[in-house]
Amino acid sequence: MIIDFHTHTFPDALAPRAVAGMAAAADMMHYSDGTAAALLASMARAGIDAAVLAPVVTKPHQTGDINRAAAEVNAAFQGRGLISLGGVHPDTEDPEKVLEGLAARGFPGIKLHPLFQGVPIDDERNVRLVEIAAALDMIVLIHAGSDPNYPGLDYASPRRLLRLLERVPHKKIILAHMAGFADWDEAEALWGAPCYIDTAVALGPWRRRDGQLSPARPMDGDRFVRAVRTHGAERVLFGSDSPWSDQGESLSALRASGLSDSELSAILGGNGARLLGWEG
Repeated sequence: MIIDFHTHTFPDALAPRAVAGMAAAADMMHYSDGTAAALLASMARAGIDAAVLAPVVTKPHQTGDINRAAAEVNAAFQGRGLISLGGVHPDTEDPEKVLEGLAARGFPGIKLHPLFQGVPIDDERNVRLVEIAAALDMIVLIHAGSDPNYPGLDYASPRRLLRLLERVPHKKIILAHMAGFADWDEAEALWGAPCYIDTAVALGPWRRRDGQLSPARPMDGDRFVRAVRTHGAERVLFGSDSPWSDQGESLSALRASGLSDSELSAILGGNGARLLGWEG
């Protein structure tokens, strides 16, 4: 089984506007229209069996609507390859009640994006969210590193993430983008930390909206392999960040990286199945 542990979709009525707006703001190419149907078609082409959706609550008042939409996805696509995390904002009213509700409804975890949410990951509000999620044994997927939408903002920098991990020892934290999108030198401090990391867009290619390669550079192959082996392949998850990369290209880059068959098997599905409780 191949599991893409880092993808995004939007409700059909919102998807074209949301994806086009984000692509324009960050001058980055998008590879689908952001709908669930487009993601399933992409998965079929790439040979991916399941995908985890990672909704981001950018404003506290969106919490209810985003989680209702995520619940609808889980109900509609149960057993059909899609499973959504829930969402919560650091300023959401009564976050403990929100997370308890998500856990009761079978959500496997939540997504936090400090830059889009406007709160540093080591802020007490985010620390509290991760503490609550840990108590509920929920996955916490966290954007790690910089973001083309917010150049220069360090709210999810590896040094801040290290502070969070020191405060909250939770084995189901996932640091996206190999623990530090585009901040590869600083991210090395997190390789080996007690958490998972995902491969989302780390290997590239990164393209602008016009299709040309971005001047920013993805992780080179040698560093990627070193990162996986330093961290431990048993705690690395395949992610594409679709629609911001092509799932097939992401798979090809991972398979061509020089990792062993056993390492690839763990990253492509074994680790994700274990984390989701799908083993056995």
